Amino acid sequence: MIIEHGIDIVREAFRYQNRFNGSTMVIKVDFPVTEDTGFAYLMKDLALLVKSGVKAVIVPGCSEWIDSVLRSQGINSAYAGNERITTAEALPFVEMAAFHAATGFITGLAGSRIDALIGNFVRARACGVVEGVDMLHTGKVDKIFTVSLARILEFGMVPVLPCIGWSSTGKPYNVSSDEIAFEVSKALGAVKLLIVSDGPFKPALDSGLPDFIEHDENGRIIRLRPAEAETLLTLSYYKGRTENQHAKWRGQLELALRATNAGIERIHIIDGRKEGALLREIFTNLGSGTMIYADEQDLIRPLRSSEIPDVLHLMEPFVRHDILVRRSANDIQEKKDDYVVLEIDGSIRACAALHNWGEGQAEIAALASDPVFSEMGLGGRIVDYLVEKARESGFKRVFVLTTRTQDWFEAHGFAESGVETLPPRKRALYNVSRKSKIFALSL
Repeated sequence: MIIEHGIDIVREAFRYQNRFNGSTMVIKVDFPVTEDTGFAYLMKDLALLVKSGVKAVIVPGCSEWIDSVLRSQGINSAYAGNERITTAEALPFVEMAAFHAATGFITGLAGSRIDALIGNFVRARACGVVEGVDMLHTGKVDKIFTVSLARILEFGMVPVLPCIGWSSTGKPYNVSSDEIAFEVSKALGAVKLLIVSDGPFKPALDSGLPDFIEHDENGRIIRLRPAEAETLLTLSYYKGRTENQHAKWRGQLELALRATNAGIERIHIIDGRKEGALLREIFTNLGSGTMIYADEQDLIRPLRSSEIPDVLHLMEPFVRHDILVRRSANDIQEKKDDYVVLEIDGSIRACAALHNWGEGQAEIAALASDPVFSEMGLGGRIVDYLVEKARESGFKRVFVLTTRTQDWFEAHGFAESGVETLPPRKRALYNVSRKSKIFALSL
């Protein structure tokens, strides 16, 4: 089973490699990650990402490093909201810190023979006076030089964009790395924006995570739709979090929402200290971080004939454990129109059938889901889908036959029933020796 699981992971990785070959991803890396002992491994993973055909753009975050440099110079760094007010005295040290952070990525990638460069790809303009506060040498993105970036990416090189932009007359401004990451993702049409932070995305709410938030047993949020992310932002009490940690968490979520609303397909928040987290998040379905997405990633749809081998492969472990009855390819083909599958990013991860037995009754059968994705509740989603389909089709009752999963069906609202309640055609085929239990749901 371990070998089979390993082969599945390899297949996943190759499929994603083909899918993302030639696509652009923007990786924003918070400064504490660059100081972590695992930074060298992150650089190796970034190098592998580029060698796999991905066009990568790196945006180093260095707010903490700038704070440290300014403190060492005895310079006070005031803020207006989340924006640093950059004085003329502070600006040279901000530039120094920004380029120091960017150079770390050049050095890290050089060890894997990946060419990277720092350039003036961001034109900036002054923030000016905001709500009565002069932001001085703090700026906003005015333009991303996409033509220059595209040429560099075509050569297989990695552009590194420090948190500095220049005006049309060459005047430097301190620009938020979050804003640069957002604007360059939008300008280049990136398929992903990856926010690599120094910890997991695990908000510790006093009241616990809402039930509709998908998370694993360790509290990691697996994925969020925009409406769910907006809801999290309204919950203001967090156990064991400092004000700075809370602000950072909110900042990550707000950046993700901006990018989603701007049309970026996927935004991922990753713990950059965990070895391999970047590659697992990109090249496996289950990932290692938190994904925020606007479009529906999974799709429940009718089974296609070409996918019958995939469905049989999905069912096989359940057949071996006597949870499902063995079916042949011909068996499924004969009733293909009864089957639906749940697809995640091009792979079949769950399946089931809805059989019409007359008498206003339908059977949910052949339910199987990939155990690797158990915390995502795929089986429950496909059952809910078929129950709704049965209701819309005018059925009065749905039932299942089960030998090992009665508690699961009870948790989904099904109640135990007797063999005598089955429609006559199904009752005639009931396998007495299997002793399946019947659970039903009135619609």
